[in-house]
Amino acid sequence: MNLRPLGSTGLQVSCIGLGGMPLSLEGRPAKSEAIKVIHASLRAGVTLIDTADVYCLDQAEIGHNEKLIAAALEQWQDPESVVVATKGGLTRPGGAWVTDAHPRRLKAACEASLKALKVPAITLYQLHAVDDVVPLEDSVGALAELRRAGKIMHIGLSNVTAAQIRRAQQVAPIVSVQNRCGVLDRRDFSNGVISLCEAEKIAYLAYSPVGGSRGKHRVADDPTLRRVAADHGVSPFQIALAWLLARSPVIIPIPGASKITSAIDSAAAGALTLSSDDLAALEHAFPVAQVSTSAARAV
Repeated sequence: MNLRPLGSTGLQVSCIGLGGMPLSLEGRPAKSEAIKVIHASLRAGVTLIDTADVYCLDQAEIGHNEKLIAAALEQWQDPESVVVATKGGLTRPGGAWVTDAHPRRLKAACEASLKALKVPAITLYQLHAVDDVVPLEDSVGALAELRRAGKIMHIGLSNVTAAQIRRAQQVAPIVSVQNRCGVLDRRDFSNGVISLCEAEKIAYLAYSPVGGSRGKHRVADDPTLRRVAADHGVSPFQIALAWLLARSPVIIPIPGASKITSAIDSAAAGALTLSSDDLAALEHAFPVAQVSTSAARAV
């Protein structure tokens, strides 16, 4: 597994991470099987796991995924080698997804995540989403306070625009951005987000990189992905992940997995090299109008 820098943190993590969400939502595997999935991913070289307090069925289960990851790492021979990134800023009343990024709420969520993960400090704590009724500066300010208090080490953002990244940077150093990105959702290549991350040395964590639960079948059935995959003797999902890695040095895809086979398959993309012909074919099938670095600086 190749490594990539986690923004400006000085940390190096696997170029493919593991998204923990499928292990805690509807249709999730039993706890023992979920731990096996996490361990399979770690054995395959993954050293970055992404989670959130709201990866659960409803508000009564807040912290389910974090506790699951903590249990898996307790059984792992080298837990210190794994970076766990979590998020706060959403709630799950009745199973809905509701934004609440009020400073008071974020601080309480962080305290709960510390207990769920069983750590003295969270390596990467991310604002899960911008709250329409709370100024972004107030939400990021709360994370800055948590950082000064030693409860979190680094601050990240999720589901943000380039303009919002710029606003957050005025409040605190931002080391990562986590947005939806993949062959089926390429908007961040043309709206300035990825170019800005490149210019500012911010890690870009691509979630749903192979389409998520709804788009994975489109990825699996895409003729170009299937043809390139056949040439390499791998799955179309691996090609989709390798394409993202080839697009930018700051991108770290974090595909989810609820099965051991999926975890192993995704991790294998971290060692896959696409040829110039492969990339040309994929570029034709999935065109990207990438914003220049100078344009990103002007956002």
